[in-house]
Amino acid sequence: MKGKSSKESFTIMNELVLPNDTNTLNNLMGGRLLHWMDIAAAISAQKHCNRIVVTASVDNVSFQHPIKLGDVITIEAKVSRAFTTSVEVRLDVYAQNIPSGTKVKSNEAYYTFVALDQNGRTIPVPPMLPETDEEVELYEGALRRRQLRLILGGKMKPDDATELKALFFGAVESKKN
Repeated sequence: MKGKSSKESFTIMNELVLPNDTNTLNNLMGGRLLHWMDIAAAISAQKHCNRIVVTASVDNVSFQHPIKLGDVITIEAKVSRAFTTSVEVRLDVYAQNIPSGTKVKSNEAYYTFVALDQNGRTIPVPPMLPETDEEVELYEGALRRRQLRLILGGKMKPDDATELKALFFGAVESKKN
């Protein structure tokens, strides 16, 4: 199967924060943002896989800055790594107040999607071929993030997490020396 670059899955989605999207403090509701992020990430994953995909997991999402009524949200999504039947998608979210000219990074997250065939069964996905230094860094970190997701989901034993053990035990060994 021919590999694909991260730029082939790159997706930009914009949304205007309207009154129906906000809480009583006129801040964007977190659930609404997660919904938009899921859509942008799914589009990115589908571009990479050329298949229907379903959300398998959402990593820790922390909200660094409140997003206000009237802000324009920009969500950038791209595949950071492909595994056998799944892809990890990196998302960066920005909030822009157009009248004031300010733009802040609101949050970032990783979503994982599984590709499905027409019968709803998992199907292999193309490998992701990192090209830039940033893409290589995201690609290499994806295996550690995946192992952590699998451990937290009860699908992997901590002793089997080779990348995580190397990360922690390597740090302990270097402190001893």
